[in-house]
Order: sequence, then C-alpha cells, then structure tokens
Amino acid sequence: MYSHLETAKNPENLKRVVVDPVSRVEGHGKVTLLLDADNKIQQARLHIVEFRGFERFIQGRPYWELPVLVQRLCGICPVSHHLAAAKAIDQLVGVDPENLPISADKLRRLLHFGQVLQSHALHFFHLSSPDLLFGFESDISQRSIMAVLAAYPDLALQGVKLRKYGQEVIRMVSGKRIHGTGAIAGGMNKSLSKAERDYLLEDIDQIIVWAAASVTLIKTVHESNLPYFDDFATIPTNYMGLIQPDGALELYHGGLRAKNAQGQTIMDHVDYCHYNDYIHEEVRSWTYMKFPYLLSLGQDDGWYRVGPLARINNCDFIKTPQAEAARITFKAHSPGAMVHSTLAFHWARLIELLHCAEAIKELLHDPDIMGLDLVAKGEKRYEGVGVIEAPRGTLFHHYQVDENDIVTKANLIVSTTSNNRAMNESVRQVAAEYLSGRELTEPLLNNLEVAIRAYDPCLSCATHAMGKMPLQLELMDANGQLIDKLVKHSNGQIERLA
Repeated sequence: MYSHLETAKNPENLKRVVVDPVSRVEGHGKVTLLLDADNKIQQARLHIVEFRGFERFIQGRPYWELPVLVQRLCGICPVSHHLAAAKAIDQLVGVDPENLPISADKLRRLLHFGQVLQSHALHFFHLSSPDLLFGFESDISQRSIMAVLAAYPDLALQGVKLRKYGQEVIRMVSGKRIHGTGAIAGGMNKSLSKAERDYLLEDIDQIIVWAAASVTLIKTVHESNLPYFDDFATIPTNYMGLIQPDGALELYHGGLRAKNAQGQTIMDHVDYCHYNDYIHEEVRSWTYMKFPYLLSLGQDDGWYRVGPLARINNCDFIKTPQAEAARITFKAHSPGAMVHSTLAFHWARLIELLHCAEAIKELLHDPDIMGLDLVAKGEKRYEGVGVIEAPRGTLFHHYQVDENDIVTKANLIVSTTSNNRAMNESVRQVAAEYLSGRELTEPLLNNLEVAIRAYDPCLSCATHAMGKMPLQLELMDANGQLIDKLVKHSNGQIERLA
C-alpha cells in the first residue's frame, strides 16, 4: 500500500513535504498552506487524514499474541513494536526489566541494535542521500537510490550492505528479517547458536568501518552547506527520550528524560510506567494524528521532539568509543547546549548507526547471548507498559487485560506522533522563509518533503518507498478558496488540477 501525502500549492510558498514511514498513520496525509490577500502564508498544516485504529484491533485478543500482532503496524521497524509489546507483556506475567534473564535481555538488545542499524541505513542511504548528495531541488531523475548507485556506486553499495547486515542480525535472533518471533512474555524463545554468532562476527569489523565512514560523510555534507543546514526547517524545541541511570545514550531500556531548548532538565529518569503523569495527548479536528505534550509545560509550550536528534541532545555520553567521539564533534558544532537544526537529525542518526555497530560487536563477544536461561515468570498483573527507543524515537505500548488474559484497553504513542507538532512547525518555517513569492514547481515541492524527511516519519510504514506515494499540494486564499493544486501521481508524474 502506498501512503498518500497531500501538500498545499502556492506560487509564493512551496516546499515539498516528505512523510516517509509513519507507524501509526498509514496512507493519507495532506499539507495545506493558507495565504492572506498579499499572498503571505498565514497557516501551514500537515494533516493525517486516514484512520488506522490499531488500538481497537488488538482488543479482545489474548495478551501473548501482542508481540506478533503489533509488528504489522510497520514493515520497516516491526522489531521496535515487537519489543515494546514484549516489554509490556513481561509485566503482565510479573516480570520487571531488572528480573528478565540476562541472556534474554542481551538477546533483545542485540535484536534491537540490528533493527536500528538497518532502519537508519535504509533511511539515510535510500531515502535521504539523493537530496543531500544532489541537492534539494535536483532533477527528479536523481532522487532515488538508483541515481546514487550510478553516481556514487561504492557509497550506495555500502548503504545496501549496512542495511543487509542489520537484517541478518534480526534473522539470526528472531528467525526472519521481517516479522520474526523472538520475544515472548518474560524472555526470549531461543538463544543464539555458536554458528549464528560466528556468522555475524565475520562482517562486523567491516560494518563498523562503513558506519564510521557514513558519519564522516554526513559531517562533510553538513559543514559544506552551512548556514543552510543550520537554518532550514530549524526550530528550538524540547527533547525527550530514554536515558541510562548514568546519563548514557539508551535505546532499549531506561528512564525518561526531557530537556528544554536551552538544555535545562524538565524531567529526569522518570519511570515510563507512569508516563501518563507526564505526557498527555491533544486531539485536533483536522488530523487523525494526536499531539502529545509535556503536562508540566502545557499544550502551547510542552510539545517536544523525539528520535536521534533528541537522544544525542539528551544523553551525557555514549558508551561505545567511536560513537562517543562522533557525538563530541557533533555537539561542538552548536553554539548552545542543544543542536536544533532539523537537518542534523541525519547526522545524529548516523552517529547512532555507528553506536549500534559497535554495540553489536560487543554483544557478539558476550557468551550470555548463547545462554539457555531465557524465560522468567512472576505474579500475574493486569496492566503493562513497554517503552523503547525505536529508530524514529520513543515508542509507548500500554495494555490492560482482564482476568481471562484478554486485552481490554490499549494505547500506543508512536514516534511520529510525538514529532507531529515539530513537523508542522518545520513545514511552517520552510514555507514562510523559503517559498514565499515563488511559483510552485516540482523541485520546490521536494523542498517541503526534505523538511519532513529529516524526521524519518512513518507515513508509508508498510513500504518505506520514496517517490511512490501520491502527493497533493493545495494553495488556498484568505477566504479558503482553492487557487491552485498540484498532484504528484504514484508514477512520479506531476499534474496541475486547479
């Protein structure tokens, strides 16, 4: 299925909005730009106009099915939903994270590192590198991995192999590259064999070399385009994510930390089981995607960003050496305590990719991943919350069950939902600063996409296919009348319909 992203067309304001994979919103989105009588942008909105309702689908099912069921939210990050659900149902069987068998914990971490590695490689090399290597307004024929393969064959091949390696980690741990079944309530269903471990060890050193090279590449691209990279779609925001007790970067399990735009701590090491005491979700009439915010700051000021940029901003250090050196270099490029450049998501994403490669190597040398003590049990409970750092940001799974172990209530806050307000603000910033007074063209349409693509949103979660989603851009005047409309069809053709 293709996801649909509609955008507003404006002869004075236009930038292309790319909504890549979004886990909770499948399919149809829309961006509307509203102009005043002088053709100045007064409003820019990213709409999600298709309803999924996954929380309703899983009600009435036995809880042990959830790690398998919720994977179908996404074809690119199914492992993230799989593990978040598993962490939630651990609690339903009375197993807290600290009581999970050590081998099961490390196998889940290995699985998760493979997931983040493959997703980050896919997003950067397949979806974003054409814009960064050829320019935001390059010819449409250059906006694909095939064009990168033709112009930069070694680089593109490295990206393909990085993703393939992450998928192989997933396959070794869970049995399949997509929608495997590794995690179960209270643990894992199998350990890693020596042959599987040795197979993964064969290429890990080369993977680390390529991951480090990708960080060098994005640093070079970033530095060669200043101040454009620092200004484009950039907004000061709050940031939230998981953190280890010592302040280290954490992707699998930790407490919630949030900082404001100045780097001051809003909350720290909060137990995510009590997330409802800190995060509320606002509903708006023009979109099916909710708007989460930090309760202590209120709806107007409490919105925040999640994902690689938030995690690198929030952490005090990274425990793997090359990624930590890259983090220090990254932070040194900001005059303040926090890096707010939206395009810096790409740089932060590749630092995490390097960290995952280093962490995978450490785990492959850890004998615990071949241990046989894999499942724990405790006293039955009726509520469980699982939170994990998915590639796109903090992912919440919250379930309640009855005495028959049937799910009665579910709430999911996926990463793109948390970034919803930020994506809207980035769209407004791009539209107002870069598009005003210009006639809408296809290259300008791509600029709007670039702003959203930086967040790696999961609108087309099932396919993760760039350029295949129909896109509409609508331009409306101050009276709400349609002035102009461009449609990008799934075959890439542009049609003016107004």
